[in-house]
Amino acid sequence: MASPFVEVPVGDRVVKVTNPDRVYFPARGETKLDLVNYYLSVGEGIVRALYERPCMLHRYPEGVGASEKIYQKRIPKGAPDWVQTAEVSFPSGRTADELCVTELASVIWAVQMSTVEFHPWHTRRDAVEQPDELRIDLDPQPGTDFADAKQVAELVREVLADVGWIGWPKTSGNRGIHIYVRIEPTYGFRQVRRAALAFAREVERRAPEAVTTAWWKEERGARVFVDFNQNAKDRTIAAAYSVRGFAHAPVSAPLTWEELPDVDTEDFTIATMPDRFARLGDVHASIDDVSVGIDPLLEWAERDETDHGLGDAPYPPNYPKMPGEPPRVAPSKINPANWPAEPE
Repeated sequence: MASPFVEVPVGDRVVKVTNPDRVYFPARGETKLDLVNYYLSVGEGIVRALYERPCMLHRYPEGVGASEKIYQKRIPKGAPDWVQTAEVSFPSGRTADELCVTELASVIWAVQMSTVEFHPWHTRRDAVEQPDELRIDLDPQPGTDFADAKQVAELVREVLADVGWIGWPKTSGNRGIHIYVRIEPTYGFRQVRRAALAFAREVERRAPEAVTTAWWKEERGARVFVDFNQNAKDRTIAAAYSVRGFAHAPVSAPLTWEELPDVDTEDFTIATMPDRFARLGDVHASIDDVSVGIDPLLEWAERDETDHGLGDAPYPPNYPKMPGEPPRVAPSKINPANWPAEPE
């Protein structure tokens, strides 16, 4: 028996959505069609967040909690010819053609393919090796929460102001906060990650009791971790307006700095965001108006090395060993015979 379906008009396209009544979010019973309608309601915002960016998809074929999540990097065969792609290479050297959103119909097609979350790269298709976005990911560790992340976000805002930059905050859709800075796409991933690490260390330096840049969890304590490695190649985080794969359908919600102190991450779901978007529009609509050079942060990185003896930090485990990288071993597991101390 053929699956039930509805045809959804999206601009000049019509997207066939099968199994529209399948429950995707059990907390309130929202369906696949509810998810489609959510993305239609924030269409301008989600397209801006994804536009021309390679994008990994988090798919839930049976709904959230009903099946294992699928991480979809390659566009499946049989996609409509109007769905566009961008070729990317991974740290392993392998390549893939990933979804590259240029219109809202591509988002709805991805939802038809059971996509709940959209995780774009911080590069665009015309310069896929040069990031145009620096990502500051505030990740509360055990013993801290969203309120702690908000306090650190205000400190991040101060540090950004010191270099004359504007940051664009949003909830992660879980416990954390993401802050984006548009940068000029003139440097590669390693240099942008180096700049992000220098920025994170400056934030930590100003509030060491509240902030950590320690890569190893055993060293972080009850502090907010600034995850500099989200700026490495092929690292992605949920886009602005992306739904997250939890039962209550939370959304990664763009914010203004003025409202940040008073919001809670639970305020933003597919049930509440359409009304907010209808009232306010995309509060990040001006994010692409200004881009900045990262040279000030690269100067901070040089300062950290010469004045503070701070070199590189570990990469995630699936990356090849990088020049100058410290041991990719948790401190408690280092064997001094294999990793002798540096001579004084």
